[in-house]
Amino acid sequence: MAEELTGQEGAMPEDQTGATAAAGTSETADVPEPRRDLIPGAAREGGGAGLDFILDLPLEISVELGRSTMLVGDLLQLGQGSVVELNKQAGEPLEILVNRKLVARGEAVVVNEKFGVRITDVVPADERVRRLG
Repeated sequence: MAEELTGQEGAMPEDQTGATAAAGTSETADVPEPRRDLIPGAAREGGGAGLDFILDLPLEISVELGRSTMLVGDLLQLGQGSVVELNKQAGEPLEILVNRKLVARGEAVVVNEKFGVRITDVVPADERVRRLG
């Protein structure tokens, strides 16, 4: 039973693009400027057919703690204080998903009384492309 925190009671706040604020840092987050040299056409002089428009596309970011399956009867018996066992061991990396595709792994952190994720491993681009098919 993989649950995303978006749209549920006690969920992480969402920004205007719909991305879940999973890795809050400080009162004013230090977000680095995008590396335009990595985007083909973005650094061209005079506009051209650059790909700057992709920098404003909203992405759904979620962090998965673990998964579980259960029977409907067991689900209906859940109540406050119930514990659902997940498939991951304590200490295993969390999975960071972008639009439901695995892009990185990390560890849970607490920053200013909010949960966040410290990225410990980024899935190589060739592996991400392989998983698309």
